[in-house]
Amino acid sequence: MTNPPTGRLETTPRGPDLVLTRSFQAGIDDVWASVTEPERSARWFGRWTGDDPGPGRTIKVQMAYEENAPWTEMRIDACEPPHRLAVTGTEDGWRIEVQLTATGERTELRLIHHLDSSEGIGDVGPGWEYYLDMLVAAREGAPQPVFEDYYPSMKAYFETLRP
Repeated sequence: MTNPPTGRLETTPRGPDLVLTRSFQAGIDDVWASVTEPERSARWFGRWTGDDPGPGRTIKVQMAYEENAPWTEMRIDACEPPHRLAVTGTEDGWRIEVQLTATGERTELRLIHHLDSSEGIGDVGPGWEYYLDMLVAAREGAPQPVFEDYYPSMKAYFETLRP
């Protein structure tokens, strides 16, 4: 059983942004490490490799929970520890940003997928819900969610977000 979808679509001057959030009872540095350290990101998204990663550099990410666990390249657009990481997929052009905000020992994670259009959001949104719930499960030592609980059941919700 999964939680209800949380994603929302925000209109920006550059186009629509798909925004999803999760909150953690943890310090910002710990949540940042879950997103940026290869051995920790491997638990919920995929491991990555790259020499001296930083803005303007390219890393390779193995999409551990996609069919055949493919490798993809991502360019790091911004890295502002422990608050903001922005990357662009060099093959698909996806622009993804993670923003972290701390309030005491609580940290909110905002995942923003900068879209060119809202077309296909019904296919994209459930995947991000799944990956963020994978992050929650990895951090809590809980069982991993099952993708089939997210897609296609959440597709209709995300389609209703389209203008």
